[in-house]
Amino acid sequence: MTTRRLGLAVWASENPMGQQRYEAEIINRAGAALGSGWSARGVRLASLRTPLSVDIRLPVGLMERFPASRPLMGTWAYRNCDLVHRMDVSLPPFRGPEVLTIHDLAGLHFDDETGLDLAGMAGQAKRARAVITVSEFSADELRQRLGITNTVVIPNGVDPRFFAAAPMDPASLARHGLRAPFILHIGGCTARKNLAGLAAAFADVHARRPDVSLALVGSPDPRRDALFASLPGAVRLGRVGDEAVRALQAAAAVTVVPSLYEGFGLPALEAMAAGTPVVAAARTSLVEVCGDAALLVEPDGPSLAEGLLTALEGGQAVAALTQRARERARTYTWDASARAHAEVWRSALD
Repeated sequence: MTTRRLGLAVWASENPMGQQRYEAEIINRAGAALGSGWSARGVRLASLRTPLSVDIRLPVGLMERFPASRPLMGTWAYRNCDLVHRMDVSLPPFRGPEVLTIHDLAGLHFDDETGLDLAGMAGQAKRARAVITVSEFSADELRQRLGITNTVVIPNGVDPRFFAAAPMDPASLARHGLRAPFILHIGGCTARKNLAGLAAAFADVHARRPDVSLALVGSPDPRRDALFASLPGAVRLGRVGDEAVRALQAAAAVTVVPSLYEGFGLPALEAMAAGTPVVAAARTSLVEVCGDAALLVEPDGPSLAEGLLTALEGGQAVAALTQRARERARTYTWDASARAHAEVWRSALD
């Protein structure tokens, strides 16, 4: 029997975020999800000068100057594949059958996000056998903005270790400059993450609850520093390991996701799994992912502050919310996501 060869193409990253979590989880499960008759492997690409360990190095600068070279580069990079799943549309295309993942169109709305070649993206998506996206919100936007109709919505999953995560102990919290109770934010610093709204909200919260601190997890960034360096009670932790993230999620009094725009919103789902109340912006995919299991508020300072204070006060309503959140989070699994991806891959070649 002929073995079908699937290549799962990704850009190598020094600072993995939610997209890279998705890529790793699906690549790790692809072979098992497909079963016999298939081989699946990740194809990690990067520029010629990258210090990272990768499978293929490409002349990225040349590709940017001469876009017509991209298909040639893709043909070479994926030369041993029958089907390619490009998990980032900016990767060089495959001349054979392929599947794409498009998480969102953040670059369409925010100048500090990666710019989008909308015409090029639309053309590539329409040529693909299928376009996987992670939320109904993103699928709707792809259809309305770019006329892309061959979408398949497959939500992200949550690491099951969040359900059993033990809260970080007081001594470890103290080493991070924290003590309970604290609010947790995990994410980047681009405009859509709405850190300005969070800074305004926390200034209000801290004035009314000076015992509460704010833990900020994410790669060091001058934009975060400018907003929070002088704000009493705000602690910038930088990047922390996965185990520490789970322990912080479980120890937090509240996790806040104030984003103006998300294609999915993994930190909200992970907090829900850890049993931590979530205050999230009533915007884009966060409404879809959180449902009735989070305090959804307007993403301005006063509204975020009121939501955070409500969550901090606790009580039966917040306890019931947290229980609903854990039950909802159990419906999002990476195994289910991988099985749904496998259906798309089989269909792409059948």
